[in-house]
Amino acid sequence: NNGISVIPTFSLGKPAAIFNMSIGNQKISFEPEFRASLEGKPWNLILWWRYKFLNDDKFKFNIGAHPAISFKTVPTDVGGVQRDIIKGNRYLAGELSFSYFLSKNISIGSYYLYSRGIEFGTTRNTHFLTLNSSFSNINLSDAFALRFSPQVYYLKMDTKDGVFFSSILTLTKKNSPISVSALVNKIIKTDINTKNFVWNATIVYSFNNKFVKK
Repeated sequence: NNGISVIPTFSLGKPAAIFNMSIGNQKISFEPEFRASLEGKPWNLILWWRYKFLNDDKFKFNIGAHPAISFKTVPTDVGGVQRDIIKGNRYLAGELSFSYFLSKNISIGSYYLYSRGIEFGTTRNTHFLTLNSSFSNINLSDAFALRFSPQVYYLKMDTKDGVFFSSILTLTKKNSPISVSALVNKIIKTDINTKNFVWNATIVYSFNNKFVKK
């Protein structure tokens, strides 16, 4: 229905395809993300590098950083003729992620992302801070389970800011690579120019290929 960005406040406004990959070991990973509209136009490219400081049964603490390019279609004059071109704006970002597991399937945590826009005219400083939780493996039957992930977050973009609520509900079929999820995002209070309510439905196919060093 609607491609949603890393920060749920922002959406493409049309259906999108999202490709995620992770390559690494127990400590460090490279996790590129590519998003595009179903028309084939690129939306953004994010090249994540992540490092796991803590990764045990109770605590998880990760740091990450990435360069990114956000693409936008803009009109321009080419030889006296108005044409649309795809413009890329560059960003650098870093993240901190913390989770505490109350039980095997219930966790609470926080997440912080800072992004710096490089090009003139982009948002120069973005701060994104969440308080989140996750309830996984909620059994519906022997074949199906739910995962529920609500969060409240604060977003500051240069001089404008706001508080929002978002949540993801995911339906999984056990021993199947296919899952279905729905995301909603709602304004609590903000002066950022964005939609009051956004929702999205996603079909996910997980390849789950595991590579081992020989």
